[in-house]
Amino acid sequence: MAAGGAVLEARGDTAAAGGWASVTKLATALAVLVAVEEGTVALDDPAGPPGSTVRHLLAHASGLAYDEDRVLAAPGERRIYSNAGFDALAAAVAERAGMAFAAYLAEGVLAPLGMTATRLEGSPASGLIGPLDDMVRLAAELLEPTLVSTATMAEATAVAFPGRRGILPGWGPYDPLDWGLGFEIRDAKSPHWTGRGNSPATFGHFGASGSFLWVDPEAGLACAVLSGRDFGPWAKEAWPALSDAVLAAHARPNR
Repeated sequence: MAAGGAVLEARGDTAAAGGWASVTKLATALAVLVAVEEGTVALDDPAGPPGSTVRHLLAHASGLAYDEDRVLAAPGERRIYSNAGFDALAAAVAERAGMAFAAYLAEGVLAPLGMTATRLEGSPASGLIGPLDDMVRLAAELLEPTLVSTATMAEATAVAFPGRRGILPGWGPYDPLDWGLGFEIRDAKSPHWTGRGNSPATFGHFGASGSFLWVDPEAGLACAVLSGRDFGPWAKEAWPALSDAVLAAHARPNR
């Protein structure tokens, strides 16, 4: 996927639906950013555990545990990757919007982007089910946003709460574990699930379903994979190699 929405290369059955797992968080984060621009919520509104805000939850800095409503640290102290935090985030938006989060996501993100074959089943942290075609539509939006301003996307893809250490599930500890507002930021992480050739500005997410989506604004490219093979050791070799192959074939020459 290149700037302008051009799909440069596609493999497999792009219309077959599959589970996005934690790639879901990218769509959920975008819905929250839409809510911020609409005035439904503000980034510094209280949400989650005491002292936490919408910003903390988006940046995995609320202190909530990975998969339970249990506080492990004070807000802003550590980067604790948290599905529970995204559940709390969606609950906060739903309460303020006066509608179920699945409906808000569908009306605010999925429908406007033409992601008509994708639906949220279960957690806003991991419950999207849909085809690669729709994941590519989301990738195109993140590369060149239309639902939110460029200023909002720039803030969301800059490091929030810099210098916080943490553990990237499946990859290990990083100090720092840089994250934006819903988007993991590559920066200087090594090893990493993106390619060696990806710029430090690359952002995105991967999921336990073996799927991933990254956007490299410096290369002018996005790459999305919807896999039927659960994340495992294979991904640590395959994903970076694939990413580097995509960059070698399609990155703009003045990068």
